[in-house]
Amino acid sequence: MKNDKWPQTLWVMRHGQSAGNVARDLAEAQGDALIDIAHRDIDTPLSALGEEQSTALGLWFGALPASERPQVLLCSPYVRAMESARLLLEAAQLPRADIVFRVDERLREKEFGILDRLTRHGIAARHPELDAQRSHVGKFYFRPPGGESWCDVILRLRSLLEMISREHSGERVLIVAHQVIVNCLRYLVESLDEHEILAIDRLGDVPNCGVTWYAFDPSLASHGGLVLQQANWVAPLREAGAAVTVGKDVPAAAKP
Repeated sequence: MKNDKWPQTLWVMRHGQSAGNVARDLAEAQGDALIDIAHRDIDTPLSALGEEQSTALGLWFGALPASERPQVLLCSPYVRAMESARLLLEAAQLPRADIVFRVDERLREKEFGILDRLTRHGIAARHPELDAQRSHVGKFYFRPPGGESWCDVILRLRSLLEMISREHSGERVLIVAHQVIVNCLRYLVESLDEHEILAIDRLGDVPNCGVTWYAFDPSLASHGGLVLQQANWVAPLREAGAAVTVGKDVPAAAKP
């Protein structure tokens, strides 16, 4: 069957550990209301460990046969994702001139609005009514003022997948983004429902530089389909001796 709809391979990875992950973990441990970081969330860089993780994953991609390496890289515009992509490509010895490299704002982090930079304690203390509303509605549909629900993220990712199927069918595509993006793409690619994706989310955070990847199977449906091969795969990090981390991207209160 001709593959005229799907990528041949689709990798979806979360960026390496960021300075924001570290600051958030510290603030939660200390019971602080606000995460102490000077950068905008968009501008938060990788930590030293995040750089190591990105390089380790890049070495794994570089060891693949040329016929199996990424041909297309789609990246969130956030600094931590851009740095992860740059270090990965350098370690893999994949010149940007040899691949399609596109920064796409649809891959940006979920927007937290009024809850941005607040810890679990901070949300409960400063916005108790929103905390209660979120508990009632659930994270899939709850939209904080000025922010997004998971449904909002999924809506923008639907158009991204349409673009991928239109422009990159039969190619090997790597996406570098964020935790919520990884889970929302799983919801779409695997045709999950709210309860199924939230059950996956409850199993734990997406590891930094963890890879969820799919391969095209021509036997599925009329146009074939993508089949999950690995979820949150971190073997390349362990093999390179880089620590595996699962720091949160979202306020802790967003967990059910």
